[in-house]
Amino acid sequence: MTKNFIPYGQQWIDEDDIREVVEVLRSNYLTTGPKIEEFEKKFATYVGAKYAVALANGTAALHAACFAAGIGEGDEVITTPMTFAASANCILYQGATPVFADIDPNTYNIDPADIRRKITQKTKAIIPVDFTGQPVLIDEIMAIANEHNLIVIQDAAHSLGADYKGRKIGSIAHMTEFSLHPVKHITTGEGGVITTDDKSLYNKLKLFRTHGITRDSELLHNKEEGPWYYEQLELGYNYRITDIQCALGISQLRKLDDFILRRRAIIKRYNEALNRLEGVVIPYQEQNTNSSWHLYIIKLELEKLKANRRAIFDALRAQNIGVNVHYIPVYYFPYYQQMGYTKGLCPTAEKLYESIITIPLFPKMSDTDIEYVINVVSKVINYYLK
Repeated sequence: MTKNFIPYGQQWIDEDDIREVVEVLRSNYLTTGPKIEEFEKKFATYVGAKYAVALANGTAALHAACFAAGIGEGDEVITTPMTFAASANCILYQGATPVFADIDPNTYNIDPADIRRKITQKTKAIIPVDFTGQPVLIDEIMAIANEHNLIVIQDAAHSLGADYKGRKIGSIAHMTEFSLHPVKHITTGEGGVITTDDKSLYNKLKLFRTHGITRDSELLHNKEEGPWYYEQLELGYNYRITDIQCALGISQLRKLDDFILRRRAIIKRYNEALNRLEGVVIPYQEQNTNSSWHLYIIKLELEKLKANRRAIFDALRAQNIGVNVHYIPVYYFPYYQQMGYTKGLCPTAEKLYESIITIPLFPKMSDTDIEYVINVVSKVINYYLK
């Protein structure tokens, strides 16, 4: 057994990050200060978007995007079941109805053909998710949206730094959401970002994170009051991010490309070793996409194994490998079942869920960690081969 538990994901914080945060702690602004705008501008530049709005977390960012898109009661929004619950919950927050489209059996991303099948007169938007860091077929999805006058909110919580046909994710959809949770590519502790090229959406996003309140003279109805004056224009939320978090984000952003290079080096080694392992299918990569590899998921060929997924999961955990499963189809949850969702909606996603395991992947993994994971996965799978 390895001495230390190897989680499936983990942040990498160094002394540069700590210095940036300490500098803010010693400054006059802990929140609503200059570091937020600095981080937003640098983030927007990195992904190639005109605007970025930083919020308290990725879920808040998705909620803000749904608000900015004008999603409300009576609307339907199409998304994938193979995601964290936030991708669907944000639709419910606005009083709308999530509609789940099935996935492509190779990429595990939402299937554009099923998106088309699920569009109705009530459809308002599409929230495709870049599962594991591999971009969805965003050109096809944008074309579908343009045909039906729909908004696309690309959930890129997994894909910061990825690109599609040479364009960075964050510069293509009407709005793109990123997560800055510690297991993601960079972290602000908790945090999220929405990028867009649309100034009207940008203004709505900024309003939403601050109670719907603004001091912006361009937006005020009464422009005659003094410098103390502000107005509430919408019913927003307190979804602000702090200068402390954004200082960490600025420091992390400088290292993002190095983090991604390390992730890709780990993937190369995993692929070389596990592609030869009978009983396992390694991740498929779509042409013209360049994943930023948030997760590495192996699919078990259960028909070749004399054990189910649970037994293999437990065997790997027993050897201190922090495997996980991403994801339980959202509509399996009791909350969604109580609303009338039932199993059978997305057969490909449901079948996939039964056979996947996420193995560790994060830049701070040592070469020894990587080889240990490969060796244990290989031994466990070979032990259970028929």
